[in-house]
Amino acid sequence: MNYNDTIVALATPSGVGAIGVIRVSGNNAISISNNLFKPLNNKSLLDQPTHTIHLGHIYDDDRALDEVLLSIFKDPKSYTGENVVEVSCHGSHYIQSEIIQLFIRNGCRAANPGEFTLRAFLNGKMDLSQAEAVADLIASDSESSHKIALQQMRGGFSNKIKELRDELIDFASLIELELDFSGEDVDFADLEKFESLLNRISDVLKYLIDSFSTGNVIKSGVPISIVGEPNVGKSTLLNLLLDDEKAIVSDIAGTTRDAIEDELIIDGIKFRFIDTAGIRKTDNLVESIGIKKTFKKMEDSRVILYMLDCGKLKNNDVTNLITEIKKIINNYSEKHFIIVFNKIELIKNDGIIDLFKDFDSVCISAKTGHGLNDLKSKLSSLLQLGKLSNNDTVITNARHYDALMRASQSINNVKKGLKSGLTGDLLSIDIRESIHHFGRITGEISTDDLLGNIFSNFCIGK
Repeated sequence: MNYNDTIVALATPSGVGAIGVIRVSGNNAISISNNLFKPLNNKSLLDQPTHTIHLGHIYDDDRALDEVLLSIFKDPKSYTGENVVEVSCHGSHYIQSEIIQLFIRNGCRAANPGEFTLRAFLNGKMDLSQAEAVADLIASDSESSHKIALQQMRGGFSNKIKELRDELIDFASLIELELDFSGEDVDFADLEKFESLLNRISDVLKYLIDSFSTGNVIKSGVPISIVGEPNVGKSTLLNLLLDDEKAIVSDIAGTTRDAIEDELIIDGIKFRFIDTAGIRKTDNLVESIGIKKTFKKMEDSRVILYMLDCGKLKNNDVTNLITEIKKIINNYSEKHFIIVFNKIELIKNDGIIDLFKDFDSVCISAKTGHGLNDLKSKLSSLLQLGKLSNNDTVITNARHYDALMRASQSINNVKKGLKSGLTGDLLSIDIRESIHHFGRITGEISTDDLLGNIFSNFCIGK
């Protein structure tokens, strides 16, 4: 692909709207625009300063296509680091298409997905992890995911990685310098300081690696399974949470045969609630398939809401019920498990709930809405994702996670080699490998295949 071309694309969503923004980037962006644009003040765009806006018309020969606002950003002070022109036209699909085709006929080519951000990376306006954060910011649909994407786009994560990488490079240089003077018996590298650096890097890597589970949840939403026996109110709770008749509710046991999912934002965190088939013994083939799906959804969830019908709780059944619940908890020990006492208005003996004091629980009425805010607060405080500060670094990208894991392994190899007294030439191999994996994250080390894979997932126009 020729990155010296001048490219053009619609930067706003396609469809009818008040306005649309067409972005043009490349060395010839301003000169091509100057040939197609007639400003009301009759001044050439070539003579205008950067970061200025001009009112006029786009012409196709003698035919006026639209009255537009045209913004100029001259290199290097632009998003891509090249000359950039943004045309704010009316939101008609016809107008947008005509203007884009006009630019293509006059020397531009259609931009590929993510090519504007790719050029920003290639021109040093941002590193690779910041470029990936642009896509995450566009896709963010909760306060938490927005915070993390914005923090990464500003370079918070990149700065940590670059700092560690630079310090490793310094020590690698000193160790390799010693190799050049091996016959002189001189030491350039302070091994105590080097060991301290390795320990500090290990701590940072562990923090970042451990944050991935949280980051992945923030990015895709917290999966929560609503489980229990038939007719305990699982579907009613889902409808109450979503304020919508999403699931069919009836008195017939086994109404829900398949998992029903939808999303809800609570305190800036996206939750994915999953209504599942009621768990019971059944000879019905379709219902049994739904129950198998219930257990699969429980495996995939981070939180399990186990619902009980208060109207059916009896003292003589509680001991067996608690034993069964403990078995389920043991099978899903890595999950947050909350017992939801539903239909609290039907409780006949308040003391029964006290028998469940060893479990995390909440009392609600899915029918009236009583206790719903308590449940939401418990979910929010349980995960505490919405309290992330703007300075918290959390990993949300699987590619970054893989590189950090490999860097951590290489650092551990260096530490083992240092303790066992390995020579500098052998130590430097693992040090260089760590540096390589750090560079993969920020883009100091990249391949065309890697860049193509990353930016192909961007929207066109970004």
